This record gives sequence, C-alpha cells and structure tokens, in this order.
Amino acid sequence: MPVEPERPVPCRICQEFALAEAVANGERDYSRATDCRVLLKRHRQSGTCTAPQEKG
Repeated sequence: MPVEPERPVPCRICQEFALAEAVANGERDYSRATDCRVLLKRHRQSGTCTAPQEKG
C-alpha cells in the first residue's frame, strides 16, 4: 500500500483570515474581504506564519 506524503500543517491565523474573507464575500462586504486578503498577505510576509510559503 503506497504511503501518503505528509501534508503541511496549515497556519491557524491564515485559516482564520481565509474564513473571514469567505464570510465577508458571502455577505457581499467586499471591502472587508479585501481587508482580510491584505491582512493575510501581511501575516505571511511577517515571518510569523507557520504555513509553507508559496514561491513567486
């Protein structure tokens, strides 16, 4: 039986921002959704994010 590769551990803060963005989009609060994307990007660039970083 093949062994599945380990999945990277998701960052809780990243997940919270992604969820908040989805909720804001669902409520058609696009300003708040944009804020969530900006905060997520800042978090990932801060060096405190534990999620694997995307290249590019």
